[in-house]
Amino acid sequence: MEFDRAVDAKGQSCPMPVLLTAKAAKEMTSGEVMFLEATDAGARSDIPAWAEQTGNELIESSEEGDVLSFYIRKK
Repeated sequence: MEFDRAVDAKGQSCPMPVLLTAKAAKEMTSGEVMFLEATDAGARSDIPAWAEQTGNELIESSEEGDVLSFYIRKK
């Protein structure tokens, strides 16, 4: 899937994946897609919750090994 911005939050503990995601989203324009990778297990629930609370669209999420991947479209 194509994306406009990549966020590497691997190795970061909660709440850093959400904070890095929020920071990147502020720098994006509506309709752009962010690709986020995280290894903190909390991101499995934190990132979808953040997307819902902020009105951004969680397009897809997946897990490979200990790496969680998310595609999020900015509202």
